[in-house]
Amino acid sequence: MIDSKPIKSVAVIGAGAAGVITAAALSREKYFDTIRVFERRDGAGGTWIYDADPTPPIEIAPGKLPPDVDPPLSIPKTLPTSTPPNRQERFEKTPIYDSLTTNVPDIAMSFSDIPFPGGPFVPHEVPHHYLEDYVTAHKLAPYFVFNTTVEDVSKLPSPAGRERWKLTLRRHAPDRAVDEWWSEEFDAVVIGNGHYSVPFIPEVKGLKKYTTLFPTRITHSKYYRTPHPYANKRVLIIGNSASGHDITAELVSHAALPVYQSRRTASRWDGPTPPPGMAWKPIISEFLPSGRIVFEDGSHLDDMDAVVYATGYRASFPFWNARANGGPIWDYQNAKVVNGYWHTFLHTYPTIGLVGVPRVLTFRSWEYQAITLARLFAGRLAKPLPPVAEQRRWERRRLERTGHEGLKFHDVQWETGETHGWLRGLFEWAGLGTLEGEGRLPPALTKEVVWAIEHLRKYPEPGKGGRDEGDGEGEGEGAGEDGWVVVTGAKKDLLHFV
Repeated sequence: MIDSKPIKSVAVIGAGAAGVITAAALSREKYFDTIRVFERRDGAGGTWIYDADPTPPIEIAPGKLPPDVDPPLSIPKTLPTSTPPNRQERFEKTPIYDSLTTNVPDIAMSFSDIPFPGGPFVPHEVPHHYLEDYVTAHKLAPYFVFNTTVEDVSKLPSPAGRERWKLTLRRHAPDRAVDEWWSEEFDAVVIGNGHYSVPFIPEVKGLKKYTTLFPTRITHSKYYRTPHPYANKRVLIIGNSASGHDITAELVSHAALPVYQSRRTASRWDGPTPPPGMAWKPIISEFLPSGRIVFEDGSHLDDMDAVVYATGYRASFPFWNARANGGPIWDYQNAKVVNGYWHTFLHTYPTIGLVGVPRVLTFRSWEYQAITLARLFAGRLAKPLPPVAEQRRWERRRLERTGHEGLKFHDVQWETGETHGWLRGLFEWAGLGTLEGEGRLPPALTKEVVWAIEHLRKYPEPGKGGRDEGDGEGEGEGAGEDGWVVVTGAKKDLLHFV
């Protein structure tokens, strides 16, 4: 519970979709004296900002987690001050490749008050410009502080009651060739820094040695932009999620054939046989010094020119000062918030909120979280959060269930009704705004949104219409003009495309 002392200043970390909608929700409460959104890039957009030159880091770190590859910087002892520019890799650049489009239907992805232009699955520049335009439309620009990295979040001693938070901030000053450091204090903090920055490459026998012998062969899909550098090369893609699927399909028209794809399991858009120009392989068991790549079934590949790991990312919170705050905020081994509730709240730190952690409907889901946190910090929840004991019980039971079922802790499922229940909880806590109009309304999960989630597919699925006919489960109306698919007669489906 938040005590009776009012929260009047809120810091938001990150200006992607989570940070933008949080700023909009906080502003609409017309309650807070100070709202500051800190973003290390030069504008809003987060993951959707395109970097033409991703410049990958020199060292590949198989199996390493963010505390090893994205550690915190050393904080100057006195502030404000200036230091020589930081040279440590901070993973600021995004994973956007030239041909990337959104995976979620526009009506379910855009915020409820302004739709995306352009149809169900739009090119990456659309959500980027959408977020920039959203800041303008809601007059949020005064809240944003760009080119500024939050390097430390520390709890301040608070003998009088509720904690306050000190943020240590860094900004590069190119005219002086220095980094400028200073600090600011806030009553509450919302963390919305995203989780597509720090790439993850799993540890495989012999991989570390392989990268030293063949330093240009191994890369991560974060650093992929176009198929042109792979022209006539022998390429192996590892992973078949959305990015692995896109990159493999795109390379077929440029690389030497077949393009190999290593898969742990079949995806929902894989048919019984690989598409023309592709060959499937199981997971890798070993990299040999000779250059040979050995697979789990005993088969192998020799003389590959490039190996692209499309194996995802790991959330990173290098700014969280675990020592000052009494413990970590993130369990990197289990990929989950520590002492979290409803993927949004922290019962150990009631003035810290999180937006954008769970894998769910992206922009639209962040809207529910942002409004609920804004209402919480303004002291206007329609009903209180449950007691801490119940919040702890929710976390414990979820950890047990997801572990037993082999699910990720922060994956919110659609087909089981879990997404509906999660959104309903946020909806009921947020409630209405004031009679005078302060506070955004949490959006309705309308029939149109539900229909889009259950019927529009970016990728054709076997047996569900479109370009790949399969086992006849359900009827399809075929591919749309832009290649997406309308599925009729479909049952609820997992949000596998997120």
